[in-house]
Amino acid sequence: MDSLHRHSVLVEDGKVKEVEAEAVIIGGMVLDIHATPSVPANPRTTTPGKVNYMLGGVARNVAECMSKLGTRLHLISAVGLDMPGNLLLEHWKSAGQSLEGIQRCQEIETAVVSNIFDVKGELAAAVASVEAIEKFLTPEWIQKFDYKIGSAPVVMVDANLSPPALEASCRMAAEFGVPVWFEPVSVVKSKRVVSAVKHITFASPNEDELIAMANALSSGDLFRSIEKNNKTIKFSTQSLFHMLNPAIWVLLEKGIKVVIVTLGPDGVFLCSKGVPRFLKNDSKRSNPHGSNSDLYVSINSNCPPNRFCKAPMVEGSSKMFAVHFPALPASVVRLTGAGDCLVGGTLASICAGLDIVQSLAVGIASAKAAVESETNAPSAFSMAKITGDAKSVYFASKMLSCQSML
Repeated sequence: MDSLHRHSVLVEDGKVKEVEAEAVIIGGMVLDIHATPSVPANPRTTTPGKVNYMLGGVARNVAECMSKLGTRLHLISAVGLDMPGNLLLEHWKSAGQSLEGIQRCQEIETAVVSNIFDVKGELAAAVASVEAIEKFLTPEWIQKFDYKIGSAPVVMVDANLSPPALEASCRMAAEFGVPVWFEPVSVVKSKRVVSAVKHITFASPNEDELIAMANALSSGDLFRSIEKNNKTIKFSTQSLFHMLNPAIWVLLEKGIKVVIVTLGPDGVFLCSKGVPRFLKNDSKRSNPHGSNSDLYVSINSNCPPNRFCKAPMVEGSSKMFAVHFPALPASVVRLTGAGDCLVGGTLASICAGLDIVQSLAVGIASAKAAVESETNAPSAFSMAKITGDAKSVYFASKMLSCQSML
């Protein structure tokens, strides 16, 4: 994992320049409009409630979460010279973040998503106007920041990118030996994984996105989502894993190294072919955490590293390494930022030098903080609370019965 934390040398105009490693996040900056009724809504009429503007976009949410956990990063995106674009950029600039990677021009209409929630705070319907991300976040624009990608500890791409931009981003990172995290965004957009699958290190689908990705990669309609409409049926963790196992195997067989399946209240599955190399926390290396020492020290002292390292498999074996992480109980305010903060917390921890099990525990703790917040990413994280929640998840995580390749 030495490539995760290196500094690099950039040759620019014949001059040698030191570049500090920053995580690179590529994807959408979106203005979310959240409409929440105060009473159950009736069709074809207005309903009293609250309408709020929220700073959103998967890439932006992930980047904000990482930044608030102390990670240095570079965001590559596109916004317009309009009201939504101004709101997004003003906040990003006020947080001390660079605007260098964010393309702006008159032709861009900033991405906006209008979300309608039910009285419980769960998403009931949404309309997305995000075409500008596909149109203007081009391979050519992303290529301008190849020096950032080449020195990054990790690159995250969200599936708002067009397939050519997605493929170019992932290929560029892979050529530099930089791990790539693919965030599927939605069931429809998750199928874009096909264009870049051979370059992807991590993927973080929910159950429905997993099925869609497996079907797209199989060029067929082989897999079906698990029916959970009958609330009297409660699947055990092992039976849920058994049902999802064939679809997970498709992603692993196509080259994705680590599949992280988010299950809502059922927790998270961490899966790979054999024991992933990201399982080991090499705490003996000098400065393993870059500039993010607080997170590294706090988690490492409370969640002893290398918990499952003695699993009797090697990376790429014909058996699946699988660990289940429970969800944390939370006082839910809003669910929209949970998945993005799970990814952001996990990536921040990987960048800090923590192993994947420690990192995912932090991700789940970050997701809990997000659902208890009014905004997509909390205004601030309490390191003590993140550490305490991560510790609870870490020690409750369990290896599942390893499955042979089908």
